[in-house]
Amino acid sequence: MRPVIGIAGASGSGKTTLARELARELGGFHFPLDNYYRDLSHLAMEERARQNFDDPAVIESDLLAAHVAGLARGETINRPVYDFSTHTRMADRTEAVRATGFLLVEGLFALHYPELLPLYHLRIYVDAPDAVCFERRLLRDTQERGRSPESVRAQYAATVRPASEAYVRPSAANADLVVDGTAALDWKVEQVRAALRRRGLL
Repeated sequence: MRPVIGIAGASGSGKTTLARELARELGGFHFPLDNYYRDLSHLAMEERARQNFDDPAVIESDLLAAHVAGLARGETINRPVYDFSTHTRMADRTEAVRATGFLLVEGLFALHYPELLPLYHLRIYVDAPDAVCFERRLLRDTQERGRSPESVRAQYAATVRPASEAYVRPSAANADLVVDGTAALDWKVEQVRAALRRRGLL
């Protein structure tokens, strides 16, 4: 069995940065939840755009859990390919994936779904104040995704913050380790390494 690490946190907490750095340091495989958004091709485009993508129901968690379990066993899985511009899965196309070393499962709801929790050898929650998370998201969405500050603020208030309070932040109770999302990256990595050593995984 490959060791599996779950990493969750609010949008802008720094969970993706930590997951990528751990994958690099540990020779592991970064496995974000994003590919498992449900296919919305049966809806009109206008209706797709109105969906709340910050609700855990939008992720096909049973398929995600089956694939994580398969990767942990050393199997090759056929991961969905998701087109964020159309909110659909690409028809008749999947991506063959096989993990090496540690499997780092990362996403908003990585510690939310009950079917995922037993698969983890270590559960990490990245905690950061809401103000910090918002500023990071505002910077990312305006600089990298071409969005206006007004649209980012509106979405954050309407769906991102409420979903975080309802689903993401409560999942910290499922964590073995809570790290400070505002701390230095190398310190967070060392905390994870220490936790892995305590569990005999390093």
